Amino acid sequence: MLIVGYTLLLLYWMFLGFGRRPGSSFHYNVIPLRTIRLYIQYGWTMSPIIWIINLFGNMAVFVPFGLLLPLLIKKLQSWLVLTAVFVSFILIVERAQMLLRVGSFDVDDVILNTFGVWIGWTISSIWRGRIGTERGTKV
Repeated sequence: MLIVGYTLLLLYWMFLGFGRRPGSSFHYNVIPLRTIRLYIQYGWTMSPIIWIINLFGNMAVFVPFGLLLPLLIKKLQSWLVLTAVFVSFILIVERAQMLLRVGSFDVDDVILNTFGVWIGWTISSIWRGRIGTERGTKV
């Protein structure tokens, strides 16, 4: 129930939140690391809040998926399966943002979001291993 509510909240933020209004043209970036490089290279020219939100926020908000999904769905304990499922989902969301003109499709967002899931998966994997060791079983 918690993950469903969190997902709905994220979808709200991605499509309606932060004063999003449909724009007049499509915006996209399909060159990996282009946007990330620009934030690193020119970060000193912008508000630190914008820099932090765009680089670290895009990772942090997806950590809960890496933490919780492997605990809820046994098949998603596999790093490869979790990555494939998540990237498929986030590609749909990014494309929808662009097509609805409420955001852009940015491959760097996909990269950062996926890193967030991997951070959560790593924490979840360590936790599952620790619990399994304490119980004498593998969770």
